[in-house]
Amino acid sequence: MEDSLNPRGLNAAFGNDPAPLPLFQRWLAEAGEAELNDPTAFALATVDAAGQPSVRMLLLKGASEAGFVFYTNMNSRKAGELRGNPKASMCFHWKNLCRQVRISGSVTLVSDEEADAYFASRDHASKVGAWASLQSSAMASRGEFEQRVMEYRAKYPEGSDVPRPPHWSGWLLQPGEVEFWLNADARLHERLLYTAQADGSWSQALLYP
Repeated sequence: MEDSLNPRGLNAAFGNDPAPLPLFQRWLAEAGEAELNDPTAFALATVDAAGQPSVRMLLLKGASEAGFVFYTNMNSRKAGELRGNPKASMCFHWKNLCRQVRISGSVTLVSDEEADAYFASRDHASKVGAWASLQSSAMASRGEFEQRVMEYRAKYPEGSDVPRPPHWSGWLLQPGEVEFWLNADARLHERLLYTAQADGSWSQALLYP
């Protein structure tokens, strides 16, 4: 029931933040405790030149007032679509918490310095894999890829410095909308939408399920 302190009947799980980032960070932290695997996993949707959407799972590597960061091979399908249409949507779903977050906005490349710093933090095998994979390209057989991995393992043996490939970097999604969703009985779900305003503030609206 609504009261004078909460006239819209806002669910306590939503809090009362004027911007979406603090709420997202709380939910992500709670997902880290509740989810068995990859609480940072999200679905990324992009659109090609013909208007055909595609979606795949990625891992979030940063969230700040600037936006949400993920990394990829720049020759991949997703990177090509983002260059052609620099808009995308993310969807986080935390099943154990019965929560979902959808984020939509425009993307830009991260700086070389940011990409270098994150690449340096990866384990050696992942660095080698970034060099060996011709992501999204067709291959004759799995053996072809395994041969490339062996070649780059020889070039960059364990313990050696592995530089960031020129075809590997990250994207920053700057949100225009962030929607928080809570499961409820009888499919009477609860939804809170934040929308970015021209002055840098955020409006809020409760949505029907």
